[in-house]
Amino acid sequence: MNKREVSGLILALAGIVLIVISPLASFITLIYGIPLLIIGIIVFFNKEEDEIEEIVYKKGGKKK
Repeated sequence: MNKREVSGLILALAGIVLIVISPLASFITLIYGIPLLIIGIIVFFNKEEDEIEEIVYKKGGKKK
């Protein structure tokens, strides 16, 4: 697991814990838990940042 996956997993688990605790605590914990869960899932499954783009070098200089 790389750092991105660990961060996403921690955020998602924190969101799940807050959602589970929300009926026992206050409604505010539910408001914090749902976005944390969503952000954690997005960070965990985002694969676009793992791809390395190839650098394209253009030949030549200024055209006359």
